[in-house]
Amino acid sequence: MKLKIYYHHTDCGGVVYYANYLNFLEEARTEFFVQRGFSIKELADNGTMFVVSRQEVDYKVPVFYGDELEIITTVGEISAVKIVFENEIRNQKGQVTTKAKTILVCVDKNLKPKAIPSEIRSKFSQ
Repeated sequence: MKLKIYYHHTDCGGVVYYANYLNFLEEARTEFFVQRGFSIKELADNGTMFVVSRQEVDYKVPVFYGDELEIITTVGEISAVKIVFENEIRNQKGQVTTKAKTILVCVDKNLKPKAIPSEIRSKFSQ
């Protein structure tokens, strides 16, 4: 996913505010689903939702107003009920600015763990 950094992403020093990375990662995960033919909203409407159970972020190089980023999203692991997403964020110079790992757990409408549907598992394992 490509992303341009705007003023509202930054703090008073012109550096991307650390918590905004969580939004970037969420958007990248959503695009990952979309690129494989899944709508997060449609899945939720049909009783399959994903919640973040763990988030790790390593900030390597600051990102500034006006930078253009590429967010690379991969699945590091998938089990019966969880997906481990790994992200690498690079700036326009190709520098790795950020590495992240997000663990999502599949839940039903009552927020109880449920098996990840087989069609998701198969498309995410490729």
